[in-house]
Amino acid sequence: MKLLLDGLAFPESARWHDGRLWFCHWIAQQIIAVDAGGKTESFEAPVERLMGWSVDWLPDGRMLTTGDKLRRYEPDGTITVLAEQGANEIVVDAQGNIYLDGADFDFAGGEAPKPGWIKLVTPDGQVRQVADDIQFPNGMILTPDGRTLVIAESFAGRLTAFDVEPDGGLSNRRVYAENLGPDGICLDAEGAIWCQTGGEGVVRVAAGGEILERIDLPANRAPFALGLVDFDGPTLCILTAEWRMDDSIADNLGRLTNGPRTGQIHTIPVAVPPVAR
Repeated sequence: MKLLLDGLAFPESARWHDGRLWFCHWIAQQIIAVDAGGKTESFEAPVERLMGWSVDWLPDGRMLTTGDKLRRYEPDGTITVLAEQGANEIVVDAQGNIYLDGADFDFAGGEAPKPGWIKLVTPDGQVRQVADDIQFPNGMILTPDGRTLVIAESFAGRLTAFDVEPDGGLSNRRVYAENLGPDGICLDAEGAIWCQTGGEGVVRVAAGGEILERIDLPANRAPFALGLVDFDGPTLCILTAEWRMDDSIADNLGRLTNGPRTGQIHTIPVAVPPVAR
């Protein structure tokens, strides 16, 4: 592996967009784009949430962020609130349908977990829930044909797949793979998903659960998000920060919030490229 960036607070929500890796710089309230050489460009993100927010783009190129609300960033620099809906992860289809996920409990504050949901925001601004009973919803991907959505259920240790209906609804819920520890996931051009093991490893997994490849990280180095990019060839970007498995969630989050800044992004060449966007 090669170190691409160091000294970050908490890198999350990796995206391959417009020739660069984009990610959410939690705690610092930024969105950062970085190229293969490590050159960065930063954008302020007024999401009013230190952790638990993501970024994606509409088909027309306008950027979206989640957090306390769903916001759209206009070409003239203004920001439009599309929905008064707090959310964690986001994925957008080719028609401009926006899928959001989240759970209504205070994770950082130590509140007992509650099942989460997936909601759909249609291009006309309507919001409706399309799935429930998601055990800590995290990363989501859509297949290139728009017919399948896969979500990471972190607390259940599985990836769960749905069929996407013509109206954007979700049906035919099923297990894609289990015995994992998924967080921010990504899809490759052969239909396999890179995800986390729940410890200090990441795997490339096929539908049904077959592990195709594995990469291990150093101790106390947790992979929170994964992104596939084309940096002079297919490259997996692993977004990490220090996470001590013997410490409580509250202690780990407190250390990430108050420093030191242990966030890093590592890259490693892989054989299969990202899905074309």
